Amino acid sequence: MPGAYRQVSVADVDVALTEEALVEHFLGRECYRRTTYVVVGNGDGHALVSVVLADTGPLFSPAVAVRVLAGPDETTYVRRPDVDTGVPSQLGGVALEHPGARCVVVEGRYGHVNFLLDPDPVVVRVHEIVPPHPAKLLDQAERVLALAEDLPPMVLVGDLVELDELRPPGGDVLLPCRGSGIDVVGARTWYLDQRPPHQPWTLLGCARSRDIHRWFYGADAPSVDTCPRASSASVPGAVLTKCCLFEDRVELDAGPGGPRAVVPWGASLDQVRDALRALAEAIVPAWAPA
Repeated sequence: MPGAYRQVSVADVDVALTEEALVEHFLGRECYRRTTYVVVGNGDGHALVSVVLADTGPLFSPAVAVRVLAGPDETTYVRRPDVDTGVPSQLGGVALEHPGARCVVVEGRYGHVNFLLDPDPVVVRVHEIVPPHPAKLLDQAERVLALAEDLPPMVLVGDLVELDELRPPGGDVLLPCRGSGIDVVGARTWYLDQRPPHQPWTLLGCARSRDIHRWFYGADAPSVDTCPRASSASVPGAVLTKCCLFEDRVELDAGPGGPRAVVPWGASLDQVRDALRALAEAIVPAWAPA
């Protein structure tokens, strides 16, 4: 992917989109000094060409080397005015819609044109417990990637566990916090942060909730561990998850099938960005815009 779409020029030609014809057409032709790539169109067909200029100092300079990076049978041209073509993950999302194309050219927001060549977005599974809806960490990560120009193309997959599926049948349920807005259907629901009178309940919470329960009531309660970090141990691939024992740090560790980034339960967008960057660097350490 180009580092900036000002490196990309668009040209309609009346020559065949073959390697021989394109090299002959552009070799020696004056190009704007910022041009590195040319999206070439002829009718409904498109190709991608790279050029090397004799001198990038003057406003225009002749191309002294021309290379066809993708021919018309490998290139798809997509018009998507909702896509910011300066954001890699937005381009990556479009590329996934066209799995047969080596080169996906996108004419996006503001009419700007950019491309991904040989797209291979980083897939990250976001593992958390729901409700609330939308799943907070997944929503935060999507918002970060919608604006992140400094991260490689990344695609998020929600790996969501329904809280209601974790609780045992029948009986009262104690949840960590009323602020979550969760009310377990079919069970009388209590909230630990309200410090209610002790009941024969089942605590749906994590290690921190068990600590608080022990502090409040002097004893443990039957419990189901709902920590996303704990349950993410079996999730394959690159994983983003959270843990309430993390208060101000982001941690990267090795999961069963790839790296796992853990953020605090109340993570900021900056911390989510740091976690995604750590995952990207672990998977594609050499990635950089061309």
